[in-house]
Amino acid sequence: MGATDGSAAEPLRRGVAAQKKDQDARTVMRLRLGVGVIGVALPLALPAGNWIAARIDGRTGEGSWPGSMSGSYYTSTRDIFVGALCALGIFLVVYRFNRFNDILGTIAGACALGVALFPTAPGAGGDGSQQTVSVFHQVFAVALLTAMAAFCLFMYGAPGIKDRPYARRPYLVAGVLILVFMALAAVAAATKVGDDWLITPLYLCEWLSVWSFGFAWTGAALSLAADIDRLSRTRAVVDAVVGWLRALGGPPGRGKPRSPETV
Repeated sequence: MGATDGSAAEPLRRGVAAQKKDQDARTVMRLRLGVGVIGVALPLALPAGNWIAARIDGRTGEGSWPGSMSGSYYTSTRDIFVGALCALGIFLVVYRFNRFNDILGTIAGACALGVALFPTAPGAGGDGSQQTVSVFHQVFAVALLTAMAAFCLFMYGAPGIKDRPYARRPYLVAGVLILVFMALAAVAAATKVGDDWLITPLYLCEWLSVWSFGFAWTGAALSLAADIDRLSRTRAVVDAVVGWLRALGGPPGRGKPRSPETV
């Protein structure tokens, strides 16, 4: 009797396990996509929002591009900047892949929250307290970009990723580019080159770094979406739809298949 009950319950256990696997994969995919969308959209949303706000207020729109992405804190898009970084931080903190990436994601997420909650000093320099807060901001910003680069480079060799060249190469490229753009930003900040440009080298390097990270995560989300189509739950839905179409006599528009007698 016990063996019979165990055999009868086995399909149910398999179904529950398959459903959990499907749900976990979809959760990871959505987290990756959320991180990717924020990374891709934020660098352009900040100046675009400033320009739109200026036009609404009847201003010319000059100064829509802040000297750095962090400088957006003192523009019309402050709420977008802070909100996006807080969302990014939460996404990274709750992201789960393996133990090492869990730790790295938590560190990166905490740094993103630190960048959002400890603003940089205003362009004029600010008072002593603002300068102190700005030091924390810069530390969090450098740590965030470094963690983003490390995240991409370690994901390049992560289990489940390294056997998929189409998914791992974007991680490698993104990690290298982030480090290169960080170095260029440091050189530009030290030499003051381009401080009078419409788009400063610092903003451009930050923009391209965040874009690299965002596109890598978007690509990872899309690659996982392709894998989800092969999970059992999705296959069951597809089989149900195909069965329904067959019950109707074939796919819509093609009519019922002719029997051998009518050929």
